[in-house]
Amino acid sequence: MTEITDILKTMEYGMAPEDSSAVRDWLARHEAGFGHFIGGSMTAPGETFEVTAPASGDVLARVTQGTQADVEAAVAAARKAQPGWVGLSGHERARHLYALARHVQQHARFFAVLESLDNGKPIRESRDVDVPLVARHFYHHAGWAELMETEFPGAAPHGVCGQIIPWNFPLLMLAWKVAPALAAGNTVVLKPAEYTPLTALAFAEIARECGLPKGVLNIVTGDGETGAALVAADVDKLAFTGSTEVGRIIRRETAGRGIPLTLELGGKSPFVVFADADLDAAVEGVVDAIWFNGGQVCCAGARVLVAEAVEERFTRLLSARMKALRIGDPLDKNTDMGAIVHPVQLDRIRRLVAQGVAEGAELIQGDCPEGCFYPATIARHVEPASTLATEEIFGPVATITSFRTPEDAVSLANATRYGLAASIWTENVNLALDVAAQVKAGVVWVNATNLFDAGAPFGGMRESGFGREGGREGMGAYLKAPQPEGWETAPEAPGAAPGLGQPQQGIDRTAKLYIGGKQARPDSGYSYAVPGGLAGLGNRKDIRNAVEAARKAKGWGKATGHNRAQVLYYLAENLSARATEFEARLTASGSSDAAQEVETAIRRCFWYAAQADKFDGAVRPTVGRHVTMMMPEPFGVMGIACPVEQPLLGFVSLVLPAIAMGNAVVAVPSQTHPLAATDLYQVLETSDVPAGVVNIVTGERDVLARTLAEHDDVAALWYAGSAEGARVAEAASAGNLKSTWCLGSRDWSGPDGQGRAFLERATQIKTIWTPYGA
Repeated sequence: MTEITDILKTMEYGMAPEDSSAVRDWLARHEAGFGHFIGGSMTAPGETFEVTAPASGDVLARVTQGTQADVEAAVAAARKAQPGWVGLSGHERARHLYALARHVQQHARFFAVLESLDNGKPIRESRDVDVPLVARHFYHHAGWAELMETEFPGAAPHGVCGQIIPWNFPLLMLAWKVAPALAAGNTVVLKPAEYTPLTALAFAEIARECGLPKGVLNIVTGDGETGAALVAADVDKLAFTGSTEVGRIIRRETAGRGIPLTLELGGKSPFVVFADADLDAAVEGVVDAIWFNGGQVCCAGARVLVAEAVEERFTRLLSARMKALRIGDPLDKNTDMGAIVHPVQLDRIRRLVAQGVAEGAELIQGDCPEGCFYPATIARHVEPASTLATEEIFGPVATITSFRTPEDAVSLANATRYGLAASIWTENVNLALDVAAQVKAGVVWVNATNLFDAGAPFGGMRESGFGREGGREGMGAYLKAPQPEGWETAPEAPGAAPGLGQPQQGIDRTAKLYIGGKQARPDSGYSYAVPGGLAGLGNRKDIRNAVEAARKAKGWGKATGHNRAQVLYYLAENLSARATEFEARLTASGSSDAAQEVETAIRRCFWYAAQADKFDGAVRPTVGRHVTMMMPEPFGVMGIACPVEQPLLGFVSLVLPAIAMGNAVVAVPSQTHPLAATDLYQVLETSDVPAGVVNIVTGERDVLARTLAEHDDVAALWYAGSAEGARVAEAASAGNLKSTWCLGSRDWSGPDGQGRAFLERATQIKTIWTPYGA
C-alpha cells in the first residue's frame, strides 16, 4: 500500500476521474441517433454519421447529416417564428435569455463532461472556462435585450441569422453567436461542427426545457456540405468562425446578396517576451497561450518572440515546464492537455511539423500517450518566413524566435497575414502600451493571455476576419439601422476617343489625377469626356501608385484627433472661400441645387471635424483587476468608390469620415461628374492636408473599385454604386478579406449621408487587456 510519505517524496499524481455516467445515460437514450432541432422539436434521424470521442476513439453517438431540404426547413421555421420573437418586449426576451443562462448553470457539470468527451479538451478547461463563459454570455445579453430600446434607439434585428461554429469551443461559440442574435430579436439557424455537435444538441433540449418559443433557435447538424447549404440559404445575416480558407469562400458566395457578414478566422498570434519580463510568469503564460486546449485555439500564442538577452534562460524554463505537463485522459482532473479533436487534424499537425523540420527547425517535445494525442512542442531555429512561423498549425506547437529591440519585436509580430491577437510581457507599462498600439491585432493582452469576457469585443484584423463578437460591438452586429433601398444604375464605360465631349470656352484646363499631394497624368495616357471638359482615365498602375502614396502617409493616423480636426476645419474654411466656384462647377454639370450641395459639404466638414477628437473608445468592466480598453483604430489605407449623383457631396461624405478617423484614402470620384472632386486639389493643398492622405483617381468607377478590392495593401473598401459593382467588389475583397461597406442609392444631403455609422465603419476596435492592481 502506498504511504503518504512515499507520495510526498515523488509528488506523483494519482488518477482523479470525472464521473461521466449522467452523460453516457443521456447518450444511451439517443442510441438510435440524433435528428435536427427544427421548429422547437427534434426531427427523426436521417442519414447519420458517427461522432467519436477523440481520446478513446469510442463512438459516442450517431448524428444526422443535414441536407439542403433540412436547412430550408430550419430557415422556414426561423422565418415563421421571427415576427413573434421580435414582437416581444426587450424585457420578455431578456427573461428567456436569463432562463437559458440559469439552465446552463444548473446543468454545468453535464455540459462540461459532454464537451470533454466530444472535443477531447481537459475537464478542468471545460468546467472552469468554457461553461462559465457560456452562462456569462447569456446573462450579459439578457441585459442587452432589456436595454436595447434605450441603448440602440431605432435599430432593428436583421431577421433570420445563419451561424456556423467550429469544433474547438463548441458550446462557447454557440453562446457567442446565439446570445446576441436572440437578444436583438433575430431568430437563428445554427450549424455546429461535424466533429463536435453534441453540446449543441444538448443545448437544444435545454432551450425546449426552459420554454424558448418554437423556431427561435434551430440546429442543423452535418459536414461542410450542410454549412454550404446554410450559406446559400435565404438568411438575413451570416456569422462564421473557422478557417481563413473557408472564410474566403463564404465572402465570395455572399457577395452582392446584401447579407451582413461576421468572420472570425485564423490566427498566428505573437507572444512577445521582453528582457525585463517576469520570466516565470511568462512561461505560465505560454502554457495558457499555446497548450491550452491543445493549441486548438484561433488566438493561440503560437509565435513566441523572446528578447535575445533572455532567450536561453527562457527556453530552459519553458522546456522544463513543458515536460511537466500531463497529457492524457480529458476526464482526469489532473490532465493538463487532452486529445486532438480528430485524426484528420492530428495528421495535419504532423505533416506541418515534419515540413518545418525539413526546413531546419529543431524540436523540443514532451511525452504523450498513443492514440489521437500530440506532444507539447517547442520549435527552435525557425525562420520568420518558414512554414511553422507562417501557417496556422492549430496544435500544441510553439516556435521561439529572438529579437534585439522593441522595433524588431513589433516587426516580427506583424510579419504575418493574420491579426487576431497578441500577448506582451514586460514590467514596463510604457513599453507594453507602446507595443500594444503598434501590433496589428484585434485583441492584445498585457502580461496575460487568453482572457475573455462577454463584455469585451473579440475579433481580428487582416486575414483573421472582420466584425466583433461580445460587448456593445457584438450586439450591434446583430442590429441594423434603417437604410435606403435600391442601387444606382451603372454608368456606361467612358470612351477615350476624341469627339465625345462638348466644345469648351476659354483656356482649356485638363483635370489630372491627384496622387501623393501632386497632380499626375494618368498612366494610360488617355482622357475621357465629362461635362465641363476632360478627366484622366486612371488604370491599375494609377491605383497602385495612389495606394503606395497612401501607405506613406502614416503620420496622419498617429496625429491627435485635435490636429486632424484643425485640418478639417481649415478645409471647410477654404471650401467656403471658393463656394461660388464650386457652385458654378456643379451647375455646369447639371445640378439643380448647387448652392445647397456646397453648403452641405461645408457643414459636413465641420461635423466630422467636431467628431475627430470626440469619437472615442471605452473601458469596460470585465474580469477582476484588469482595465479592458476598447480603442477604435483606423484601418490605414481605405479605398472609396463614390456615387455618380451629388458629385461633390457624395465625395466629401465618404472621404471626410475616413480621414477624420486617421485613415488615408484612395478615392474614385463620380465617374460622370468627377470635376467637382478634382477641383478640390487646390483646397486640399491649401488646407494642410498632408500629401498622400487623400488621393484621387478618376476613370471607370467599377473597374477601379475592383482593383482597389483586389489590392492587398487596401485594408477597407467603401463602394457606393450599382448592385453588380457591389457584388464584384465584395467578391474581389476576399483576397485579403478586407472589410467592405456597399452603399446603395441615397440622398447624400440628408440624414443618410452623415452619422456615427460612417465613423464606426472607418475604424476597427482593438481590445487591450491591462493588469490593474493586485
